[in-house]
Amino acid sequence: MHYLPYIAPVGIGLLYALVMSLVAEAHRLRLNAVMVAGAGAAYLGGGGMGGWEFAFTALATYVAYRALDSWTFVGVGWLLHTAWDVVHHLKGSPLLPFAHGSSLGCAICDPVIALWCLRGGPSPRELLRGGGRRGPLGERAA
Repeated sequence: MHYLPYIAPVGIGLLYALVMSLVAEAHRLRLNAVMVAGAGAAYLGGGGMGGWEFAFTALATYVAYRALDSWTFVGVGWLLHTAWDVVHHLKGSPLLPFAHGSSLGCAICDPVIALWCLRGGPSPRELLRGGGRRGPLGERAA
């Protein structure tokens, strides 16, 4: 099963979106903003990029703050984390030092989550209906 390291992260991203979509809508956006903030600081412990880890975390913190009121910023935060995952994977400084492919897996998983966020973090029912209550890039329609 040599393809599992590429398929499993997609499943994890879908599972994340499904579980998060079950959170009450009143709390869903802010909880996802907190999650993307945590993801933004995930690499600090390893320090594989030196001082750039702090620069990335500062950027991720700003994006997470803006994400408290914006699904677009939540999605952007996950896409920024995807880019940082790719950098770490290419440098050979994985997210989990004991799991060499962890940054690659994260880079595959995170865009799945980002797509759900950019749609406005819809519930399964909203997805089946086409997610019609959200505006462009998932922001609430007026």
